[in-house]
Amino acid sequence: MSKFGRLAKLGSLTTRVTGSYLGQQLAGLVQSEEKRKEALDRLHIHNAGRIVENLGALKGAAMKVGQAVAQVADSIDMPADARAMLGKLHDKAEPVPWETVKARIELELGGPVESVYKSIDPSPLGTASLGQVHAATLPDGSDVVVKVLHMGVEDAIHSDLSALKNMLIGGRMLRRSKAEIDSWFDEIDARLAEEIDYENEARNLQTFRRALIDDPDVTVPRVHEGWSTRRVLTMERLHGKPLAAFVATGTPEARQRAGVTLGRVFFDLFYGHRMIQADPHPGNFIFAPDGKIGLLDFGCARFFDLEWVAEYGACAIYTRRNQRELMMQHAVKLGALSERDADAEETLWALGRAIGIPFRDGPFLTGGPDDNAHEQIARVMPKVMINNKLRAPKELVFLHRSLGGIYSLNKQLKPMHDWGEVIERAYAKTLRDTGRRLVEG
Repeated sequence: MSKFGRLAKLGSLTTRVTGSYLGQQLAGLVQSEEKRKEALDRLHIHNAGRIVENLGALKGAAMKVGQAVAQVADSIDMPADARAMLGKLHDKAEPVPWETVKARIELELGGPVESVYKSIDPSPLGTASLGQVHAATLPDGSDVVVKVLHMGVEDAIHSDLSALKNMLIGGRMLRRSKAEIDSWFDEIDARLAEEIDYENEARNLQTFRRALIDDPDVTVPRVHEGWSTRRVLTMERLHGKPLAAFVATGTPEARQRAGVTLGRVFFDLFYGHRMIQADPHPGNFIFAPDGKIGLLDFGCARFFDLEWVAEYGACAIYTRRNQRELMMQHAVKLGALSERDADAEETLWALGRAIGIPFRDGPFLTGGPDDNAHEQIARVMPKVMINNKLRAPKELVFLHRSLGGIYSLNKQLKPMHDWGEVIERAYAKTLRDTGRRLVEG
């Protein structure tokens, strides 16, 4: 579909969604409070379904935009009904014909595929909304994977995100201030722009590889720069099992090692290097039989300012240590609490304690019978959404998406570990870098 056609389709959908809410506002004038709420809930679900259907039909950039918003829905205060509907958008697509992919590779690398690679498999290893991956061999015999960006994605991604933002705002599905919503969508837009730039992903791969090069439990693939451009990325092929197969067949010792590594590496990268792999879905990890992990995708990465990490870490550590007043002081500095207010502080404290359930003293079995962190967070989130003194700084959008993703992976691996000790040790690196000290109490 042409860019004009996409805009017309999305514009028409925006008009229908917004119009439906205006109609409900008029109808609500003669409805009881209970009937008005029931009607609005039904309309949220209906319109979220409309959005999913249309984004799915447009595919490519629109599909990725919907997924990106769905995956950070918890961080941007989206109601559960809309979140559930957008969650039906999966990062899978119909394979692009080999001749189309081949032409794209040859245009980017400047020669026939047969002369560039010793061999390349025309059948893809996988196809997602932004690109397609093929197994190949370099002239020196190295096994590699070749990631190829879909045609047209670059022209559509920003306009598709803008259209979805307008639909969500028009549908009252985002219940925060315009400034806050704008900052969230600017953040999503920036990450999507990076994700369609494979030169940026190559730089990310090299940065994370340097950071983890001495870690015996994790591998980051090497980039083959001579076979990579802005739209084609060639990197070392890592071998292993996807998460589901590893969980089903791995030994308890291997699953324990993998789970601990996932959590440890996340916090070491965030607090020690101020960066995260910001798209932690199962397909971006591969597992060796002994529990070693391969990290596969760095198109979406997030880098943070040292002072911001220091404030965020202080909130986490003081919450873990049950030092409420100190946590609130740093929440104000972080921008999560706009002013000191009893109701806002009570809600923020409840949220922090819920997030911190796995990080209390002693070994904790992630995904075990005592792990009710997700349920506790879900219980307090409605209060967070309606409190206008609580804020979600843009940095939290992908940080909490990533943290939630690691937690979800570990609920399947079920490692038993002292996670409190992990973040205390990791945050000590931030303190050394800033020259700060924690207040004991």
